Amino acid sequence: MAATAPAKEILAALSRGIDVNATDTVGRTAILIAAKAGRLDVVRVLVDAGADLDSQDQVRLNPLLWGSISGNLDLVRLMVEAGADLDRRTRFDGSVIHPPAEKGHVEVVRYLAEQTDCNVNHTNVCGWTPLLEAIILRDGGDVQQEVVRLLLAAGADPTMVDQWGVSPLEHAEQRNFGAIAGILADAVARA
Repeated sequence: MAATAPAKEILAALSRGIDVNATDTVGRTAILIAAKAGRLDVVRVLVDAGADLDSQDQVRLNPLLWGSISGNLDLVRLMVEAGADLDRRTRFDGSVIHPPAEKGHVEVVRYLAEQTDCNVNHTNVCGWTPLLEAIILRDGGDVQQEVVRLLLAAGADPTMVDQWGVSPLEHAEQRNFGAIAGILADAVARA
C-alpha cells in the first residue's frame, strides 16, 4: 500500500533526524496526536519507526488508552498487536478496559476481554472495577448488558464490592436494572 501524503511527510521528517518521541508542551507525542486525529496511516508509520507506544501525556493518555476511551477498535487492535503495555493506567487509575466498559464500546470491550490478558478486576481510584463502572455509569440497556456479559465471561468477579461494600448486583438492583441484575445473580450463583 502506498504511503499517504501525511505519512510521507512523517517519513521525510524522520529521515532528517526528527526525534520520533519528541513531545509538545503537554507531553503529547506524534503517535498520540496522530491517534487522536484518527490517522492510523501515520500511527502505523510511527510504530514502524520505533515510536514509544506507552508514553503518556499530562493527562495520562497514550494511543492505546485513547483508542479505548474513544471506542476506536482499529487503533486498540493496532496498539495491542504492536506491543503496547496493557498495564498503563488512565488518570483515574483505570485499566485499559475501564473506559470502554463505562462508555459502552462493546467491540472494544469484546476485543480486550477475549484477545488480551488485561486485568478485568482492576480497581480504579474511585474503588470501581470495570464491571462496577459498566453498571454505575450507564443506563442498564442492551449495550451495557452485553458489556456485563463480556466482562463476566473474561473473569470479572461479580462479588467484588466497591469502596462502600456495595456489590455489582446491589448496584444493579438499586438502579432497577432488572436484566443486568439477573445476569449478575446467575454469575454470583456460579461463583
